[in-house]
Amino acid sequence: MLKSNKIRKIFNLIHLPVQVGRKKIFCISMQRNGTTSVGDFLSEHGIRVARWKDSVNNHWTYHWSLGDFETIFNSIAFKSFQAYEDDPWWMPDFYKVLYHRFPKSKFVLFYRNSDDWFDSMVRHSDGKTLGNTYRHCKIYKRLSEFYQKLDSQKGFKPTANTVDNLMLIEERSRNHYKMVYEEYNREATEFFSKVSKNQFFLCSLYDSEKWNKLGKFLGINVKNNYNVHSNKSNAHNITSRSY
Repeated sequence: MLKSNKIRKIFNLIHLPVQVGRKKIFCISMQRNGTTSVGDFLSEHGIRVARWKDSVNNHWTYHWSLGDFETIFNSIAFKSFQAYEDDPWWMPDFYKVLYHRFPKSKFVLFYRNSDDWFDSMVRHSDGKTLGNTYRHCKIYKRLSEFYQKLDSQKGFKPTANTVDNLMLIEERSRNHYKMVYEEYNREATEFFSKVSKNQFFLCSLYDSEKWNKLGKFLGINVKNNYNVHSNKSNAHNITSRSY
């Protein structure tokens, strides 16, 4: 069974249409900022989008954590998409690598109130760190706490490349997380203001015209009444991963 699944996966990759000569689109919004909605928007307008499962299946975020970017870029799967949302495209400073590696690309960043964002982070995994604990701590500047637990708690056994949710996101860390979030958005905005304003789209998630504006930025015709809000969550219905 395992062998047949592997053969099927290889067959599917071989038959993916390689996106040659098309300008790439990277959604670099941090998690919990409508990345899934962006992916749905692009897909519904005829653009082939790499989603969260594509990243997981190809271990792209793991390769990012090793600094092995070329393995990502040279993979058949990566070459088979025009647009990319979710991990690892929003990881710290990765947009700089993407810009220089694919200089004609478009970059999309949605943001929202940082308190709303933090509340969404807490709701996502019942107050636990999202996804892989090591990578979460690396992104949100909690590695000292991570290593302290690793050295002192026998039951603390993080994994290398799977979802383990081993630590908590506590209310007392609200300001710390908000700082990381706000710094990322500010730095990304300033970076593109220096290198290429025309390749960067910045918009609030609260903007009622956001999809029309994104369509104009990308040269896509969008219906005036178009709207998408994927994976909406609340305190009593936690089913989302990205918004």
